[in-house]
Amino acid sequence: MAERLKVAVIGGGSSYTPELIEGFILNYATFPVTEIVLVDIQEGFHKLSIVGELARRMIARSGLPIELSLTLDRRSALTDASFVTTQMRVGRLEARGWDETIPLKYGMIGQETTGPGGMMKALRTIPVLLEVARDMEELCPDAWLLNFTNPAGMVTEAIHKHSSIKSIGLCNSPIAAYKWLSELYQVPAERIYCEFAGLNHLHWISTITIDGESKLPELLANRDGYSARNVPQYDWNATLLSALKAIPSYYLKYFYLHREILAEQQGAAARGETRAETVQRLEDELFELYKDEELAEKPKQLEQRGGAYYSEAAVRLMNSLYNDSGDIQTLNVPNQGILGFLPDDACIEVNCKVHKNGPVAMPVTAVPEAAKGLIHAVKTYEGLAIEAAVTGSRSTALLALAHHPLVPSANDAEAMLDEMLEQNKAYLPGFFK
Repeated sequence: MAERLKVAVIGGGSSYTPELIEGFILNYATFPVTEIVLVDIQEGFHKLSIVGELARRMIARSGLPIELSLTLDRRSALTDASFVTTQMRVGRLEARGWDETIPLKYGMIGQETTGPGGMMKALRTIPVLLEVARDMEELCPDAWLLNFTNPAGMVTEAIHKHSSIKSIGLCNSPIAAYKWLSELYQVPAERIYCEFAGLNHLHWISTITIDGESKLPELLANRDGYSARNVPQYDWNATLLSALKAIPSYYLKYFYLHREILAEQQGAAARGETRAETVQRLEDELFELYKDEELAEKPKQLEQRGGAYYSEAAVRLMNSLYNDSGDIQTLNVPNQGILGFLPDDACIEVNCKVHKNGPVAMPVTAVPEAAKGLIHAVKTYEGLAIEAAVTGSRSTALLALAHHPLVPSANDAEAMLDEMLEQNKAYLPGFFK
């Protein structure tokens, strides 16, 4: 009898699910998944039903013997799973709207993964994913948890610190960089090598080669293209980039161009054009498309979401773990001495070789010297925020904010924290015991 290969998708009602299904179909020859279970909560049942029917049509069209089921019972979904992937949003887009707008009232960046909004997302998310991890310890202890839920690095670190399951964090940003370079130079991604160093949403690309030839100098001189649809567009400072000798993650615009981005966010919020509102409109359009009973493929419009290509990264990682491939992927893993200025148990985002026993982080050859202080400061904040999420401690949450480079005043931070905790009360039982 053929091996059962079951994948449980936590947050199966997500608009990204068709991309994930497409990935399983395209990779079936090397990753022959036999069962996919899409699981969601009661509030997400309507979306789960719509996206689940589209997934069924996609599988039927492929002709592959993949069994698909939908459920609200997380424990049954996890039972005997080989892989578990997470794409959930605790509080849904409404809570993202709070993350993006409340900090603006206090003169701070409003963003779902960076700064105060990112901390609130972590406080809502980490306790729920630790519950998932506890279920996995009981029901599928040998399974891999592949976490895409943001803030991915913090969530992954929390799981490593507070559970015994095998977990890897990953993000679409590195694969998007390869897509950009592949299109720019008209070469397949296999001929490109990038070295990433830093944290999730706080990395620098310090090496870029094609067939072994460095392309970094010319890319630093031509700054087009290394941003994302969900980050406002401002030109990078050319002098800064040449001094860094590295290409920063587009999320570093919140640090390097703080005043400009904050003004842009405040203007967008005043116009009713926050990213949460934009994504809500896009999701509404996508789910209208998904309802079409003639549709049996991932619609092109899905690439307008900020997380495009995430499932390509997810399925590639599952495939490599399953086949012991040893290929190189950029992942969120415990530091274990790779970045000597961070604790061993801190999660970092670096290149890894992927084997069946898990990813092995590769030595980093170049970290911009000027970046080390910022990496350390943000990691200090992240460690404190994780502790606050696990303990429900307001004082630890404030300590985390006070040590974030984007938070200019502990007094303002305390008033903002009180408002954000109260607004998120329904999703933060640990803070309201």
